[in-house]
Amino acid sequence: MLSIKGISKSYNQRGLVLDNLSLEVKEGATISVMGPSGSGKTTLLNIIGSLDKPDSGEVIFKGTPIAAFSEEESAGYRNRNLGFVFQEHLLLPYLTVYENISLPLLASPQSSAELEGKRQFIEDLMQSTGISDLKGKYPSHISGGEAQRVALVRALVNKPSILLADEPTGSLDSKNAENLGKLLLDVNMRYGITIILATHSPGLADKMSTKMHLEEGKLIL
Repeated sequence: MLSIKGISKSYNQRGLVLDNLSLEVKEGATISVMGPSGSGKTTLLNIIGSLDKPDSGEVIFKGTPIAAFSEEESAGYRNRNLGFVFQEHLLLPYLTVYENISLPLLASPQSSAELEGKRQFIEDLMQSTGISDLKGKYPSHISGGEAQRVALVRALVNKPSILLADEPTGSLDSKNAENLGKLLLDVNMRYGITIILATHSPGLADKMSTKMHLEEGKLIL
């Protein structure tokens, strides 16, 4: 489904971060990428997510090189095919939980039938992640673990092919981190969504079917 071929990326201050890195991702896979801070984990996710571009090499999604996309096509690629979860939940404080979750629905025109189907999907996701009773609350009135579950549901609203998670448990205590790890696996099994995550947590990394380390710009099993 996703093919990363020989990508390299460097920055003026940090030097070479990714060095001729390649990775093949099958549909439904769960992949963890570990490595020290500054090793390039976030850079790798950003390149897959078309938020950044490599200096060389290419990322091919379902047979199409994403570097060929226009700005509008890149936005469409992200909205239709990718979900993003970050270390911080990034919920908008002036919107309710349900309004935050529904935001991705505004990114592209949809028919009434599509909207209704996705609203039902939201209800199902909120039920399965245990946040249905938070629907009308604001982010300041829920816990950090609850906020990260809200962020996860928001990332899944458009039924993405791939979920990119950057340190999703980094701001959580051990109990909530464990719960979120189980939710990620449940999402993978229930909906067949491919998961690629960057983490410092060996416990979360071990839950994924493929565990990799990013060292000196290369992925090592």
